Amino acid sequence: MSRGFFITGTDTEIGKTAVTAGLTHLAATAGLRAAGIKPLAAGQALVDGRWVNEDVARLRAATNMGLSDAEVGPLQLRTPCAPHIAARLEGVAIEREPLLAAVRGVAARADIAFVEGVGGFRVPLLDGWDTADLAVDLGLPVLLVVGLRLGCISHALLTAEAVRARGLTLAGWVANTVDPDQPHVADNLAALAQGLAAPCWGHVPRLADPNHAAVAAYLTIPSSSFSLLSSLP
Repeated sequence: MSRGFFITGTDTEIGKTAVTAGLTHLAATAGLRAAGIKPLAAGQALVDGRWVNEDVARLRAATNMGLSDAEVGPLQLRTPCAPHIAARLEGVAIEREPLLAAVRGVAARADIAFVEGVGGFRVPLLDGWDTADLAVDLGLPVLLVVGLRLGCISHALLTAEAVRARGLTLAGWVANTVDPDQPHVADNLAALAQGLAAPCWGHVPRLADPNHAAVAAYLTIPSSSFSLLSSLP
C-alpha cells in the first residue's frame, strides 16, 4: 500500500480530521479519486435514528468516491474515549488483520488515500499494537498535524523523532491554529520548520467554519510528496 499518507498529530483535538478532510478535498478537486479513511473512530451520536461519528461524516463528505460510513470508518465505537477503552466497555474486539484489510481495500480503489490516526502518534489499540504500529503496517509516509499552542514545538519534535524511529518517512507537516491568541507564531513556525526538517504543507488559521473546502484553501501537496509516493515499492 503506497498511494497515500498516514495523518498523525501532536495530540488529540488539534485538527487532524479537518486537515485530512481538507487534503482529501484538495486531491479530489485535482481530479484524483481521493479517499479519506479513519480506521478507528470513538464517539458517536444518534442522528435521525442512525449512529454517526462526526469525524467519519466529515471525511465522507470530502471524498469523491461515494464511500459509505463503514468504508470511511471501518471500526466505529460509541464511547468518546481511547479506542482500547471504548472497545472494552462495549465488548468489541479490535482485530488487527481485518482492520488493515478494510483500510487497504478502500485505498486500493483510490488514486490517493489519507488515513487518519487516533489522538497522537502512539495510542494503544490492543496488547502489543498501537497506532504507530498501524502506520508501520500500512507503510505510508507520515504527515504530522501540529496544533499551534503552547508546548507545540516539543510535542512536534518528539513525534517526528518517534515517526523516524519506526523507520517511517516524515513527508511533511501542517500547522493548525488551535490557540488564536498564541504569541510569537512566526517564531514558532520557524523553529518547527528547522526542527522537523520536512516540507510544510500549509498553515491553517482559526476558521469560523472549518469545512473541507475552507481548510483546503490553506493546504498544498508538494510535488516532492507525489514523487515520494512513486518511489515506494
